Parts: sequence; C-alpha cells; structure tokens
Amino acid sequence: MKKPYFLISLIAIVAIVGIGAWYFITQQGLTSNPATPEHGMALSDAARQALVIAPDDFVLGKPEAPVTIIEYSSLTCPHCAAFHRETLPLLKERFINTGKAKLVLRDYPLDDVALRAATAAHCVGDSAGTAAYFAFMDVLFHQQKEWATAPDPLAAVGQLAAFAGLKPEAFQACLKNEAVANKVLGRRLTAEKAFNIQSTPSFVIGGQVLSGNQPIENFAAAIEAAGK
Repeated sequence: MKKPYFLISLIAIVAIVGIGAWYFITQQGLTSNPATPEHGMALSDAARQALVIAPDDFVLGKPEAPVTIIEYSSLTCPHCAAFHRETLPLLKERFINTGKAKLVLRDYPLDDVALRAATAAHCVGDSAGTAAYFAFMDVLFHQQKEWATAPDPLAAVGQLAAFAGLKPEAFQACLKNEAVANKVLGRRLTAEKAFNIQSTPSFVIGGQVLSGNQPIENFAAAIEAAGK
C-alpha cells in the first residue's frame, strides 16, 4: 500500500522547515516571535481552536487548573531537554502541583528521529495512560544526549520504550503507524498556522507566545497575567 500523499507532503515540510529551525534554535536558544499577540488583542480563529484542549491531548496537572500552558517541543532539541531538566520542575512546584496551571505537551518535531520518537511516546501514552506518557517523555528528554547521538537512535528509543512497557513488536508497529505520525505532524502545522511557532521550545500561555527556555520568572509573569 502506498503512503498517503498527505503524510509524504508533511514529512517534506518538516524536512525543509526543520533544518532551518534546528540551526536557529541551537544557535540562539531564546527567540522572540514577531507574531506574538499582544495582551487584549483578538486571537485568530486558528489560534482559538488551537487553545482548546483536545481529548487526545496529554495534560500534566489538574484539569480544572485555570491557566493552560501549551508546550511545543521536539525530542531532539537540546533547549527542550534543558527546559524539562531545569525549568519544568520549578513550574511543577510553583504552579502545576498547586493547581494554578496545567501543561499540555504537543509535539513539534524538527527531524524524522524526533517524529518517530514522539510517535513512540504517543503509543506508550495510548496504551498505558497519561502518567506513563509523561514519564516516558521525561526519560527521553533527560537521556537525550545518549539516545539521540547513538549510532541507531530509534533502536535506543526502542530500548527505553521497552522499559515503559512497549514490547519490541509493538514498538516497531508504532513506528509504522501513519495515523499517529500524521497526528504529530498535524499538531506542528497547526502551531505554525495558529501561533507562528518557528522554534522549540515555544509556549502559549493565555494566547501569548514565549519562545525558548525562558527563566522561571518569565513563565510566572505570563501565568499571572493569564490568570487575571
């Protein structure tokens, strides 16, 4: 069976856009987004739709938390890994665990390895639940240097997935699951259209875009503004 033209087109877009975005974020780390909507300005229809938490979104924190943080990240992005190692624990302590905010993690793969690793993470989450998904993502970000630079990165991801309960045959089937890959790539395209996301990690808080692994004080200010 031939692959759908939709998937082929999306992969081509990721390959073309991802090369430039990868170079940009690895050189800059923090970026400003010229399309960031100012406080009080009307959001586009695409942005309003993207702010809605979908049933298949993975959400960290209490569902009733008043402020939503949407994270767009790539599993092969070193600045994304730094955010998960250094900044996310502070966000959990101050805002997520206290019920003030929740985090929605959405993929923005910058290369094919990131796409396939994200696909595996979705399979882990779909089979074992939200807690397993975030635990697996945590492992992938914390051990990024080891698996992403391995001679066969996807084989290394498969070994980690096995510890998360995804058996080798299920992992291989997951890597070939075009429906999951299309969903991951679709989220990236939505982020580009709705918020002009061009680098990772990027965060949408109350309709405002923060680009890069920002200091915790910047997140705190955005969360407090969104909660008013």
